Amino acid sequence: MKPERPAASPKTDLIPSRTRELLHAATETGGVPGAALGVVNAEGERATLILGHAQLQPEQIALGADTLFDLASLTKPLFTARTVLRAVEDGRLDLDDSLGAHLPELAWMQDTALRTRTLRGLLTHTAGLPAWAPLYTWGDGPTIRARVLQEPWTLSTPGEVVYSDLGYILLGRVLERVYQRALRDFSLDPGLTFTPDAARCAPTEQCAWRERLLRGETHDENAAALGGVAGHAGLFGTLDGVLAQAEQVLCGGWLSPAAQAEALRVQAHGRTLAFVAAQPGWSGGSLGSPAAVGHTGFTGTGLWVDPARGLAWTLLTHRVHPTRHSGFDIQGLRRAVGNTLLAARSGTAR
Repeated sequence: MKPERPAASPKTDLIPSRTRELLHAATETGGVPGAALGVVNAEGERATLILGHAQLQPEQIALGADTLFDLASLTKPLFTARTVLRAVEDGRLDLDDSLGAHLPELAWMQDTALRTRTLRGLLTHTAGLPAWAPLYTWGDGPTIRARVLQEPWTLSTPGEVVYSDLGYILLGRVLERVYQRALRDFSLDPGLTFTPDAARCAPTEQCAWRERLLRGETHDENAAALGGVAGHAGLFGTLDGVLAQAEQVLCGGWLSPAAQAEALRVQAHGRTLAFVAAQPGWSGGSLGSPAAVGHTGFTGTGLWVDPARGLAWTLLTHRVHPTRHSGFDIQGLRRAVGNTLLAARSGTAR
């Protein structure tokens, strides 16, 4: 039985008919269980569209406006990069601080080039760290936290972009050290949380490692093994909560004007301090301006901002429910949604 679909918000002119068709097709054919789209323009007008199911197994539950999504790697820009930049605003950190200045125990008793790599390099994925390692197989949380700092990581050439969860895990450790508190104890904006109510969460995967359906607990294995929250994953959010972040990036107020300008400036090939810049193959589509930025999460989430077009949007899905192996082209859907929204904004959509 198909769920009753909540009506889109009054400003439906921000969501063209073709965008709605794409999302209806994705949810009705089983591509994604449900989809929550939010769009905001530079004039502060918003529109939302919520379709499909929050849960398919063990029973079907319709997606709602207050559903919490596991945001996965949206944790990187929305929490970690933003909090590092706030620490820079406060004079607690500088972007060109070496990692060793804040984590002097890196590869203790060994010489490691990682000590000389900068926070800027970690933020832009140019510090040379590998993309990933199976930390969750290393032991319990304290063991993993210690070993991440002691591991003699093999580094690539500084400046080369290698998207790295490990770099953001280390940034999370820097924040914990500077503020002397666990990441889960940092304050967050409304609609974002590290401690979600499971009853409100869209479940993710039937996890082979944990041998249960994940609902209200972090999908990412490494973040889960680190206690559920790390610098690269662990944040949950509602549609309104994520859309509010997108609006602040678009209209100002996400950071101080100086820090926000720096956060959106391209620093390395296709990378800003917090986001992925528009480029060929960009997840936001091929119609974005050169100023457009965005970021995605493995679970099926994403946020995009195009200041030159005066438009920002978020598309939240849980495409990994009940399995990540569905074969659905989530990148194709993201790009199609972005292209149709941007075409409508420029007045060229039918």
